Amino acid sequence: MSLTQPASADWREHPEGFRRWEKSTRLGDGPEIWTWASTEVLRWGVKTRSGFTVSPAAAAVRPGDRPVITAHPFGLSVREPVEVVAVVDGEDRVGFAYRTLPGHPVTGEEAFIVHRTGSSVSLTVRSLTRPGRGRWRALYPALLIAQAVARRRYLRALRVRAGR
Repeated sequence: MSLTQPASADWREHPEGFRRWEKSTRLGDGPEIWTWASTEVLRWGVKTRSGFTVSPAAAAVRPGDRPVITAHPFGLSVREPVEVVAVVDGEDRVGFAYRTLPGHPVTGEEAFIVHRTGSSVSLTVRSLTRPGRGRWRALYPALLIAQAVARRRYLRALRVRAGR
C-alpha cells in the first residue's frame, strides 16, 4: 500500500509525523508528449534525468522492485535503497511510488505521476519525509535542503523534451 497514493488525483490522507509535499508542473500538450512522458516516468526517467543513477537498471518499474538509487552530491556517492510500493498505468494517469528502506538518508515515500486532462500533460511529485535512522538523523536539516534541490530537478526532468 502506498502512502502517497499515486493512483489518486486527490491526495488528502497521510500519516502524522511526516513532512508532506506535493507539486505539479505542466509538461505540454498532445499525444506525443503524453506517450513520451508516461513511458519515461515508468523507466525511472525523473530520477535519472535529475542526476541520480538507479541500479540495477530496469526497463520499467514493478511493484516489489528494490533498486538502489545513488545520489552524487559534491562528487560523493550516497546510496538510497528503496522499494517500489505502487505502480499506476492507466489511460490518463501513469506513475509509481517507492518507500525508503533502512540505510536511506531519510524515512518516507515519494511518488512520480504523469497525468493528463484533455490534451494537457502534467507531472506531479509527492513525498512524505521524516528523519532517517542512525548517522543520517543528525544530518536531517541538510538533507531537507538537498531534497529541495532534488525536487526542483524532478519538476524540470521531463520538461526538457517538451521544449520548456
